[in-house]
Amino acid sequence: MRALFSVSDKRGLVDFARGLSACGWEIIATGGTQKLLEESGVKTTGISEVTGFPEICGGRVKTLHPRVHGGLLGRRDNEGDMQQLKENGIETIEMVCVNLYPFEATVAKPDCTLEDAVEHIDIGGPSMLRSAAKNFNAVTVVCDPDDYSKVLDEIRADGNTSLETRLTLSAKAYTHTAIYDSHIAEYMRRQANLPEKLFLNFDLVQPLRYGENPHQQAKFYKEAEPGTYSVAGARQIQGKELSYNNIQDANAALEIVSEFTEPFCVGLKHMNPCGAAVGKDAAEAWQRAYEADKVSIYGGIVAFNREVTLDIAKALKPIFLEIVMAPSFSAEALELLATKKNLRVLVIDMSAPRCKRPKYTGVTGGLLVQDADTECVEVTTDMCVTDRKPSAQELADINFGWKIVKHVKSNAIVVVKDGATLGVGAGQMNRVGSAGIALEEAKAAGAVSGLVLASDGFLPFDDTVDQAAQYGVSAIVQPGGSIRDNDSIVKANEKGIAMMFTGMRHFKH
Repeated sequence: MRALFSVSDKRGLVDFARGLSACGWEIIATGGTQKLLEESGVKTTGISEVTGFPEICGGRVKTLHPRVHGGLLGRRDNEGDMQQLKENGIETIEMVCVNLYPFEATVAKPDCTLEDAVEHIDIGGPSMLRSAAKNFNAVTVVCDPDDYSKVLDEIRADGNTSLETRLTLSAKAYTHTAIYDSHIAEYMRRQANLPEKLFLNFDLVQPLRYGENPHQQAKFYKEAEPGTYSVAGARQIQGKELSYNNIQDANAALEIVSEFTEPFCVGLKHMNPCGAAVGKDAAEAWQRAYEADKVSIYGGIVAFNREVTLDIAKALKPIFLEIVMAPSFSAEALELLATKKNLRVLVIDMSAPRCKRPKYTGVTGGLLVQDADTECVEVTTDMCVTDRKPSAQELADINFGWKIVKHVKSNAIVVVKDGATLGVGAGQMNRVGSAGIALEEAKAAGAVSGLVLASDGFLPFDDTVDQAAQYGVSAIVQPGGSIRDNDSIVKANEKGIAMMFTGMRHFKH
């Protein structure tokens, strides 16, 4: 039995080869792989000894030879194939252990040239992987070091891998080469100024019971490295399996949490915040967020950017919630929350700011792609466009409201005071309607003065300003940019309202 080794990722290589050699396998190796194995005491046969031909073209050509690919592709149950191998002095190869040059990492380097990139395009590696994968009935193909132990265990137990294992490894090899080729194609198309093609690579996390509604099928996929503030990278401690809507809501909550560094809590329903607040600690932030809308939080989800402690868990326990998310939970909090068997508890990595990632939205027959809206300008006094300037407390609330309103469905209006939401108007067909909902919620909570109103888009008429003044709003933050901005400014001056223009809108459809 012969195994051919040629790897870029050398994790676990020596132990794997040593284990195979101990089982009586002959190890064939190329270049740097052979050097490492020999230095580690593993006897090998050089690839040139097998092909009878030296490596040429600076190592570009070494495994592209009939004695390699014939040995891989020859069908063991086909008399004609076996006779031809014999006539040409070709021995069979029963295993290929190959992974590929790090092309993606190479082109990601700022100083990478086209010449550098081309030299990191592996030719022989993908060819060997594909040949071995095609003949999985007889050949084991290993491209992932994480599979070494399983392969070695089977060989030690039975002398070879099972057909089931070889089929699985074949599929993994084709996936490896497909992803590799997609990176090359994407890079080379850019160099050649060809129209862009979008190559997506996501791994299945789990099939879901259904989608938004029971008659819709759904699955959950993740990127290879989901990163921070990601449901795809979450660790579920307890509770039922996440549903499609759970995942959507959890993602929306995490996007809001990522805006804040101070202790913060948000309650969320149907991808809109129903209560959000900062506090001196997470417990106070929760209490203030809960009091902002005790009705809507029923059946919702709650996200924190600080550890959930026992006192917080005690406050959460009486309330019906779908999910509680945080960067960590104390042991006592987990013990108490475990009494609510259906409650989903998620630990989320919040160790670093989110990096900018593409956001994909499906449309019938197509796909929309945009950068995630991770920008949020800090609102300062020099953005004030009215005679009256905001107080320090109003400015703090302006920045708080501005961070919240960007995550509310358009048309979006949020009314806040003292670092907590008092009213949220989401998804209405006109801005006055959204403002009416948010302002009425604030009034119902007993807040009638010193309010701050945040709008995700500009105010095209002065009606929203006039409406806000009637409910006790003293400061407004909006993007500005309407051809009738001056109407709103005049009305704000008339009502003694401070108004800020950020120059950045945050529509969310």
